[in-house]
Parts: sequence; C-alpha cells; structure tokens
Amino acid sequence: MKNFLLALATGLLLALAWPTYGFPLLLFFGFVPLLLATHNLNTKAAKSPKLKIFGLAYVAFFTFNIITTWWLYNSTPFGMWFAVLANALLMTFVWMLYVRISKRFSNRLSLVFLVALWMLYEFMHLNWEFAWPWLNLGNAFATYTGWIQWYEYTGTFGGTLWVWVLNALLFQALLAFKETKKIKQLSIQIAIAFGIILIPIGISQLILANYIETENPVEIVLLQPNIDPYTEKYNTTNERIADLLFEEAFKTLTPSTDYLIAPETVLAEGAGVDLRNFEFSTEKEKATSFLSNYPNLNYLAGIQFYRVYNDKAATLPTSNYVGKDRIGNPIWADFFNSAFLLNASDSTQIYHKSKLVVGVENFPYQSILKPVLGDVMLDLGGTVSMKTTQENRVAFTGTDGTKVGPVICYESVYGDFVTGYVQEGAQFLAIITNDAWWGNTQGHKQHLNYARLRAIETRRSIARSANTGISAFIDQKGAITKELGYGLRGSLKGTINTNDRLTFYVRYGDYLAKLAFIPASILLLLSFFKKAK
Repeated sequence: MKNFLLALATGLLLALAWPTYGFPLLLFFGFVPLLLATHNLNTKAAKSPKLKIFGLAYVAFFTFNIITTWWLYNSTPFGMWFAVLANALLMTFVWMLYVRISKRFSNRLSLVFLVALWMLYEFMHLNWEFAWPWLNLGNAFATYTGWIQWYEYTGTFGGTLWVWVLNALLFQALLAFKETKKIKQLSIQIAIAFGIILIPIGISQLILANYIETENPVEIVLLQPNIDPYTEKYNTTNERIADLLFEEAFKTLTPSTDYLIAPETVLAEGAGVDLRNFEFSTEKEKATSFLSNYPNLNYLAGIQFYRVYNDKAATLPTSNYVGKDRIGNPIWADFFNSAFLLNASDSTQIYHKSKLVVGVENFPYQSILKPVLGDVMLDLGGTVSMKTTQENRVAFTGTDGTKVGPVICYESVYGDFVTGYVQEGAQFLAIITNDAWWGNTQGHKQHLNYARLRAIETRRSIARSANTGISAFIDQKGAITKELGYGLRGSLKGTINTNDRLTFYVRYGDYLAKLAFIPASILLLLSFFKKAK
C-alpha cells in the first residue's frame, strides 16, 4: 500500500503541475515518489518485483494522463481511452527499461539513462505516426513564460531536462539521507536543488527584461465565427459562412489593416472545394469581391480541399476510396486541411496541413495496420478521413512584402516543425484552429498556451484565429496581449511586430533530444554485457 500511494502521488503531482490549472514547480519532484517506490521493490527480495513495478508505474502514468487529457472524451470516448491507456503504457515501457538498467549500473548512471531515455521518448512522440506530444514535460511551463525565456536556445526539451535533473538530484539526496541520516548533507542537496530551480528562472528574467521587439507593426483582424462543428459547420454552405465572416470583418476592418485571418477549415461545405478548380470557384469569387474594397488587405483562411481520381494508378497512399460514379466506375479522392491567402494580386497561395491528428486525419502505419484493422479510424475529434500533406512548410507573402507562416491547428504543438515556417522566411505566425470539438474544457486552454512556447522559441509574434475561441495575439516574449473569450462570436483587432532574426533553436531544432541518444544507446548496449545485481 505504501508503494501504491507513492505511485499515485507521482501521477497526481504531474497532473497538478499541468497547465492551465496547475503549478509547474510540482514537476521538479513529481517523479520522486515513483522513483522511491521502484527503489523499494528493486532492492528487496520481493516476489515478482518487475511485475509490481510495472503495475505501480502504470498507475502513476494513467493518473497523469487521465487527469490532464480527459477532455478528449467530449469528442470521442473511444479515442480518449485509447490515447490515455496507450500513452500511459508507453511511459511505463520507458520506466521498465530504466528498471533493467538500474539492476546493472550505479544509481547515478541509471538516472542518466532514464533522463536521456525520457527525452528520446518525447522526441519519438514528435516524429512517429502515432505522435502525441501533448504531455511532453517542457510544455508544462506554458503559462509561466517568465521562467523559460531561454527556450529560444533549447526549445521545450530544455524544460524536460530541467525537470529531470531536479528529480534525479532530489531522489539521490533522499536515498543518501536514508543511509546516513545526515541532515546537513540533505540540506546542502536541497539548497543545490533550489539553485538549479532559481538560476534558470533568474536567467529567464534577465532575458525578459532586456528583450525589446523591433518596431515593425502589422495590423491584423482575427475572426471568431463560433460555429458548432457538430451541428452547424458541415451543414452550412460556404456562401453563408463567407457572409458571416465578412459581416464581422466589416465591423472592425480599417483601410490600414494588413491581414484578415479566419479559422481552420472555416470553409468546409460537403466534401470541400475542388482544389483543381479553386481559381474559378464561388468561394474565391466571393473573397475577391470582398477584397476589392480593401486593396492592401491580405485574407488568410482555412479551407477543406479535395482532388478526385478516376484512375487508381494516379492515387497516393493517402487517397480515400469514396465510391463509384454514375456509370459505376470507382472514384478516389485526396482531402486536404489547408490554408490559403488572397489579396489584390492574381496569385493564390496555398498550404496543406502536414502534422495530422492521429486517426482523424491520418491512418498510422497504414500499410501494416490496414490489412488487420480495415478502415477503422481512432476518432480523436474531427471529421474522419485521411488527409494528404505536403513535404515542406511555406511562408505566405503579403501585399507589403511581409511573410506569414500559416500554422494549422495541431501543428502548433510541434516546436521543431514550426521552425520550418520561420526558416522559409515567416516574420510572424498565424495559427488557425478549431478547438470546439472538446467543449469548454482545459483542452482549448492548453492548446492556446502551447502557442506561447512557439512565440518564445522562434521570437515570432502570433496571431491566433480560433473558431470558438480563444482567439488571441501573442507577442515575441510569449505574453498574450489581447484575446477574445471562448464561445463568443466576433472579431479582434490588434497590432503585432514582425521579426527577421533566427533564434538558436530555429537554427538547430531539437538538438538536446538528439544528443540524448548518445548516453541512452551506450548504456543500453553495455547493459547486455553486465549481469543483473
């Protein structure tokens, strides 16, 4: 029971540290109870210690996952349970690898392995097809941006490393105290721990105090139509949606407004708009007519495109079989979750979302799983269809030459991925999203605050247009300067500064996670040549 309570304490501490209701200081010792429980079972002649440790670790990580991401239930109960149970299991596998190493190496080397392995686990969650980086530890500081201004050098992996260094230090201090009972030694270790917490915060405060945005103002109007995706969005014509958007825009736009930004897939009638015929579509015609009143305005919005194939040989791995035509010939189609930019020029700029929601927009490892599962999709919220992506990020160019990165929804959770827009020349970021699937829960609040991390990492101001909210402006220091609350319909006008400078993180990405591969792989390899203690 003691070990069970220790494991449960870890789960609760990690959950209570999470944004947007938690306090991240708890993370710095959140893993210590589970480390102690693991040590208790690992060093005694307990019956089936590995099985018991597995159970305790799963209790801890299930508790962490369910408390922080239960809101997925509002979009799909099955998807929520899959995400929670599977991610807790992955975390437990990481823990069990640490248990293996701890029987073969010193406590210090074992903790080095655990820290490195956890970072690799988070890196995997950013890059494999079952990607779910929502609970990567560095995200937990999203509402305490005054602590992490140095993310422009490290990204969120700097936060993960910070958390684990403190947990490892405090765990070792407690073990030493249990053996020696020396309060002075324990006090020194605790003082060092406080220093490791306070020094990065102090550095962050210095960066914050000295960071001054260059004045390169862009005036932007954000649209928040507040359309229910379950009852209205896909049953309303694009013409009616456009009328609603432009009606709201007229209330706020001025001749000096540079950008008008509307949410993700705000135009999504039926199957969407034929990509090959968009130039001649009523959607573009209506937007062009509106823009004729504002010759300097750039209109950026989300849209669902499709592209039809009658020849299977021309299809892509992501193409969907959609049925037969009138004479019985099979039809396939690609679907795109896209952004477009229109202005007074004749050209249309288009980007297709490329970090997709698992199960909703992509079928992970389709060639392996589809023969087993058929067309089963794990609906984590949204319309269920395979989406087609593009290889590279783009930066849209406005009438005045400014460049904007069109970040679509879930993409904003991926730090290194977002740097791709900046490397393409983006001087500010436009995040367009639809967070209404989860209702008024922590989900949309967490998603908003993760955008603040991207602002710090790239030192790019962010204009965020969300269907039901929260639409917001975020400055280059990660502060929300203006917002329109959840569940409201309206428009929000603000001015942000553009920036051309490339941060260290933009240049080198998730280098900390890649460096973690070195100690993790060396220790794992050596473990096969050492006998368990």
